[in-house]
Amino acid sequence: MRNGFDNDLYLKKQSEHIRKRIESSGEKLYLEFGGKLFDDYHAARVLPGFDVNAKVKLLQKLADTAEIIFVINASDIEHHKIRADFGITYDMDVLRLIDNLRGLGIQINSVVITQYEGQHAADVFKNKLELRGEKVYIHRLTKGYPTDVNTIVSDEGYGANPYIETTRPLVVVTAPGPGSGKLATCLSQLYHEFKRGVKAGYAKFETFPIWNIPLKHPVNLAYEAATADLRDVNMIDPFHLEAYGITSVNYNRDVEVFPVVNTILSRIMGKEVYRSPTDMGVNMAGYCIYDDDAVREASYQEIIRRYYHALVDYKSGNADVGTAQRVELIMNECGISRDQRKVVKAALDKSAEAGTPATAIELPNGKIVTGKSTELMDSCAGAVVNSLKELAGIPDEMKLIAPIIIEPILRIKGETLAYKTSKLNLEEVLIALSICAATNPVAEHALSKLKLLSGCEIHCSHMLTGADEDVFRRLRVNVTCEPEYPTKDLFYV
Repeated sequence: MRNGFDNDLYLKKQSEHIRKRIESSGEKLYLEFGGKLFDDYHAARVLPGFDVNAKVKLLQKLADTAEIIFVINASDIEHHKIRADFGITYDMDVLRLIDNLRGLGIQINSVVITQYEGQHAADVFKNKLELRGEKVYIHRLTKGYPTDVNTIVSDEGYGANPYIETTRPLVVVTAPGPGSGKLATCLSQLYHEFKRGVKAGYAKFETFPIWNIPLKHPVNLAYEAATADLRDVNMIDPFHLEAYGITSVNYNRDVEVFPVVNTILSRIMGKEVYRSPTDMGVNMAGYCIYDDDAVREASYQEIIRRYYHALVDYKSGNADVGTAQRVELIMNECGISRDQRKVVKAALDKSAEAGTPATAIELPNGKIVTGKSTELMDSCAGAVVNSLKELAGIPDEMKLIAPIIIEPILRIKGETLAYKTSKLNLEEVLIALSICAATNPVAEHALSKLKLLSGCEIHCSHMLTGADEDVFRRLRVNVTCEPEYPTKDLFYV
């Protein structure tokens, strides 16, 4: 995939714009930080050239002026909400993010548990943090929200929340996912700041949708596909158009809530600050696209991947059929089909030929390598081993893993642990290969190519097991699969 986005320019423009917002806000700016702080692979996939950790690098540039408040919804803790790209719960992700940011020298202020209504899991999480020396605040539902502004902007509303002491001019309010209560936390803090005579401001940092490219640009449509389960819809910002006569793109939730948010901000600050939701945003991404064709093609591929993910979520009972239908409508709107994902046909053809599940991998040079399920290993493991051989220039007929290594693993899985199938999954094959690499230079050479799979396209003719899915996630490949189980067994992990 060729690049089409200038990440260095993005960091420069975005940091400059944030500093200007801080200056115009007075003493303090509360910056609502949407999207992923680390590992923003969606942005990297649709904006090739975007650094997956661009936001963190931006915060490092501003580290002397910034501190972070993490926000998490008590209901998300209670219901063990999962961050899909890492397979961990939101509360565990907060811990991971705090550790990572502190390791980079970025100051962490506290954690806020929002919409608290006595959830036991939230109490446990709070105690865990406090026992480790972290500051934790509890915010309950805001009385009067969203219609009774007089109550919201009073000691009964935002004033009922505890005030969070901050010391830096830039306070970044972020969360592990959407719906966490970032906006309410920012507005609550603004109320307390102005009550204390501190002049403060509010702005919103989000990458998507990109406000200054066309509404139906594939990048913006890929965002719709990514949030199809939330039913987000991009739209022209009517407030911006009316105020300035300029067309800009926003999404329905921000547009719908703007009159309420603007009224609350005006009441707190004593004046109208923004004329549109676009005005609130800090987003320079659109200025940093230099190859529109590359970005469009990357976005088309992302939409197709999202379609397959939605189909699998529906098949496994984790989503309704409407999500997949919504993404399919977006595909039709773009004039694209699943046939444009080359690895799909390769995997399905291999599966039909072999009569077993199959996996196809498109390597960095464009060549497609396949693997099928055998008595020895599953198709994902087979495809990865064949890919490593291809990348290392090793003949296909050469065995990389010695039988003396494989046989004990098969025996313990089948005889001792009593698995239904003793065939090796991807993780087990990679471990076996690494053991062989200790004494076999050829195996070592093949294993050294594993990192080249990062970013490769993969498709499976069957739904992945949890073990294979986890390894692919760690390898950072773009994997999709057919919404079909590889066996007729009801218990499938």
